[in-house]
Amino acid sequence: MSAFALYQTLQSELPPPGKKPCQRVQVKVKRKKKKVNGSAVAIVKQTRAQRRKIRSKQLKATNKEESKETGPHNTQLKEDQREESVTAESLGDVLTELTRVNNSKERASKLFEWFLKPVPAKFFFRETWEKKPVYVQRKNPDYYKGLFSTAEFDRILRKENVQYGVNLDITSYVNGKRETHNPPGRALPFTVWDFYESGCSVRLLNPQAFSSTVWNVLSILQEKFGSMAGANVYLTPPGTQGFAPHYDDIEAFVIQLEGKKHWRVYSPRSEDEVLPVLSSPNFDQAEIGKPILDVVLEAGDLLYFPRGFIHQGNCLPDAHSLHITISSYQKNSWGDLLQKVIPAALEVAMEEDVEFRQGLPLNYLTYMGVQNSDKADPRRADFLSRVEKLIKKLPNFAPVDAAVDQKAKEFFHDCLPPVLTPDELATSVQGAPSRWENGKVMNVGVHITTQTKIKLLRAGCARLYGDGDAVHLCYTIDNSRVYHKEEPKSFEIQTEHTDAVEFLIHSYPNFVTVGTLPCDSVQDKIALAELLFEKGIIHTSEPLQAPPAVQSE
Repeated sequence: MSAFALYQTLQSELPPPGKKPCQRVQVKVKRKKKKVNGSAVAIVKQTRAQRRKIRSKQLKATNKEESKETGPHNTQLKEDQREESVTAESLGDVLTELTRVNNSKERASKLFEWFLKPVPAKFFFRETWEKKPVYVQRKNPDYYKGLFSTAEFDRILRKENVQYGVNLDITSYVNGKRETHNPPGRALPFTVWDFYESGCSVRLLNPQAFSSTVWNVLSILQEKFGSMAGANVYLTPPGTQGFAPHYDDIEAFVIQLEGKKHWRVYSPRSEDEVLPVLSSPNFDQAEIGKPILDVVLEAGDLLYFPRGFIHQGNCLPDAHSLHITISSYQKNSWGDLLQKVIPAALEVAMEEDVEFRQGLPLNYLTYMGVQNSDKADPRRADFLSRVEKLIKKLPNFAPVDAAVDQKAKEFFHDCLPPVLTPDELATSVQGAPSRWENGKVMNVGVHITTQTKIKLLRAGCARLYGDGDAVHLCYTIDNSRVYHKEEPKSFEIQTEHTDAVEFLIHSYPNFVTVGTLPCDSVQDKIALAELLFEKGIIHTSEPLQAPPAVQSE
């Protein structure tokens, strides 16, 4: 019995859902052993026949859509309509070159520019970001080579503990119905590739947890966005579609890695769906109108669309598709910030302004509220005027900086840890020379003096924030590659050290000597530098040596 047939048999114990693209075979288990073996053979034959039938239906549906959707909706930005191929350095060369860039913000900008090329980043953020989709056609199938591949997908399935529903989804969209087919447990090649052969799409939910290259790319790009950069990988069989039309709550960069995929993008249906707070449910084709962009992405191409733009992608009959969607800006709007500002402002106002503490009118329930909203009562106007007056006073009490710090804390928890360059590794605590050798411990500790040059490991790896009467430093170095697997990382900074930490943060990307830290004493300067070095937050201009006393033992 194939893995897919076995899964469908197990599913028969559950309440029957609607028809699936790879239909479940109902099995009547007989008590005689020979009959059971015979039925297993029949199941395999029936399932294969059903797969062929379903695949035929999917191909017919794809061909039908191709014939009816032609030129008028096949639009793209003029800036991207180029016949010649776009050439550039390979991703591996770009990442290697970036290790020699001294400033992590500059690294992030250079990498983002490479991803968008030939569209200029300034033009993109001015004209396109959060406004409209853009299609970048490169005619260069190797442009994104090395980012991710089906071979790496297979390696991950074989070597890593990939769990259905946690790390991977099996999906389908046939005859207007979107379904998920996740069995319980670990996703092994035996079952995953059987689902794929049956016409199902495979979605890897957090490739950065398994791929060092994806981790590196996202950890760099998160500094460009100032917001979490995430990713999903999608593998789709020829002639199929894995997802229904929908919109997302993220800015999406679809990067075609292998094969090709037919994409249709639709404008938001109303003002309420422009830059939405949440992703949409699945739509029927009749609900979404005509696409404003209708293109086929081939390997090396890129498609961007803002949150709120409905989209769907289907594979053509002659090729599979592998793409990665890089996303950002989830819950990173002015409204999300104000959700933190306004409650805090009201709390401060009630503490500091007696008007906010004065009691409501004795009988306000008799003329206010929905049941009284149509009443022509002059007291309603007075009541609403008083509310408006108090609301206008709120900005005077708004702790905007504190609210921004709360957003920053959330972002730092979301962040991936940085992938260290060879230089950063050699000059940080992770490359310290401590080791076990010849039956004893060697080179314990590091020798930091007032002449030691230090700087933050990355521009965005640490941030000060106030928490009541204490000041804390949050940092990303010890975060997990798995989203929120670890608790937020922070520790209290002594009051006498806050100016020195601010000095370090604002000095980036320049090295400063420990002796220039604005602390009260030399001992405080060295103690702070040692603490930050041990936490992995700073590195030095040169590899540190162990203290002479330890080295001589």
